[in-house]
Amino acid sequence: MDKTDIINRLREQTNEYFVGKEGVVEDVLVCLLAGGHILLEDVPGVGKTTLARTIARLIDCSFARIQFTPDTLPGDITGLSVYNMKTGDFEFREGVIMHQMILADEINRTSPKTQAALLEAMAEGRVTVDGISYDLVQPFMVIATQNPVEFLGTYPLPEAQMDRFMMRLTIGYPDASSEIRMASNHIAKKTVEDITSICSASDIIGLRQETAKVHFKDILLGYAQQIVASTRNEKRFVTGASPRAYLSLVDASRAKALLSGRDYVTPDDIKAVAVNVLHHRLTLTSEARIRKDDIDRIITENLLAVKIPME
Repeated sequence: MDKTDIINRLREQTNEYFVGKEGVVEDVLVCLLAGGHILLEDVPGVGKTTLARTIARLIDCSFARIQFTPDTLPGDITGLSVYNMKTGDFEFREGVIMHQMILADEINRTSPKTQAALLEAMAEGRVTVDGISYDLVQPFMVIATQNPVEFLGTYPLPEAQMDRFMMRLTIGYPDASSEIRMASNHIAKKTVEDITSICSASDIIGLRQETAKVHFKDILLGYAQQIVASTRNEKRFVTGASPRAYLSLVDASRAKALLSGRDYVTPDDIKAVAVNVLHHRLTLTSEARIRKDDIDRIITENLLAVKIPME
């Protein structure tokens, strides 16, 4: 299959099992092709786990789920060195992070120290245990789920952790027809376990290489930078988006272009991914929270205010 066939089948099959959320599926595919990680924030029961397992099975990658709890330890994630009494040596025992597709379930229910164990893996594609680094098998992707912060027993993710996610997505409740379709699939016992892979891990690596070749004109690089800079000048935010946010916006825009069948980025590609790339990196001031300002609305206002460059 060529890249267009793989993309179309990924889109089609994911929507077959993760019903009624085509926009969310598109954004997940953007992150998959761009090599980014996803933070899913929503109430329980809307299909976050189903989405992660569906993607993993379709691309024939190893899958692991980390159920975070208050007593989860960093070594449970990264692995640890264990003393072998027969050989007299320490041996590395892999943690769950050594899989390709990681579902970090309820990541904000564990301590900040354990949350930080994911940082190196997400940023550099490797883990370090007792001074020895171990490369992760590619393609590697973390899909983390987070309960709304007002839920009991949650720890807010630190800013450094949030910045490692390319996008923050919310799924929301399905519409009536989609929910009825889910029930039909449930009655017919149509589950994720029935999914057969449509491509290999090497195909995804190839698509990521194709994404890296998508042309991004200098004038549009400037446009994307102005969008990010607008958050830094926005008085309703405590701080603006980081340089890493800018790079994520560039990479996500290229993946969006490839998913649209193009080898070049347009302003519409940038605008299409900007809100989800920037939202979780921004914090409202106390005054803005009192006024009940909305981060997405502010980003959209800034998008409209930034002039689109003309050729």
